[in-house]
Amino acid sequence: MKISVLKIFAILLLISGCSSISIPSEFVYKEIKTDTFNLASWQKITNPKAKYKVYVEGDGYAYNKYGRPTKDPTPRSKMMQKIAFSDQNANVIYLARPCQYIKSPICSQRHWTTARFAPEVINAQYQAIKEIVGNNDVVLIGFSGGAQVAGLISAAKQGLNVKKIITIAGNLDHQNWIEYHNISPLNESLNLIDYYDNFIKIPQIHYVGEDDDIIPPHLVQQFIKNNAPIIIVPNASHNSGWGSIGDDIVKE
Repeated sequence: MKISVLKIFAILLLISGCSSISIPSEFVYKEIKTDTFNLASWQKITNPKAKYKVYVEGDGYAYNKYGRPTKDPTPRSKMMQKIAFSDQNANVIYLARPCQYIKSPICSQRHWTTARFAPEVINAQYQAIKEIVGNNDVVLIGFSGGAQVAGLISAAKQGLNVKKIITIAGNLDHQNWIEYHNISPLNESLNLIDYYDNFIKIPQIHYVGEDDDIIPPHLVQQFIKNNAPIIIVPNASHNSGWGSIGDDIVKE
């Protein structure tokens, strides 16, 4: 048996906390067509030539409380949206992951389980961001698995002018993560550690939750070593307690 019921429950904390929020009027919903997936986004673009900030969602509602893959990975937590919608920068994008909010014909459960960081997934997120930001400066903010996506589109791809990467409870090395939790590997996925030399050259900062049982601080510390700042947020679990970092992130 790969994983206990209690372990499954702990890992599923990342998808808890279902809530609704008001979307500011300046944010416009847009579906972005790529070669594979259509991606959901909410965009505020008031100065197309200025810096862009792109918030990349986490893995969402990938598994139910019984540890089985869901039929719809749309996130129940609105934490990432709340931070994005509070950002007063000129150009702010909230970008969902493939198969969240909208389904493309290619979507299957593997795209939010074993293949959540597969090449076609990373290519789609890269294409979407490139279409929006062009050659302008961009800051990427990734939550949980969205941190892996932000890292891969920056380090494994070329063409984005990434000025900074910010991660929140980031799953930066999913191989180390699955070994820590003793769960099945994401064997159809790319892993950022294979592009480490390129990744670590990019300016970055990492926020980790003091009480996060899903991505405990030591996993991020093992990956980053002393190559970038890591900020431990007191009393933050995986999906709550991050309110104190919002002001810092929106200033970037």
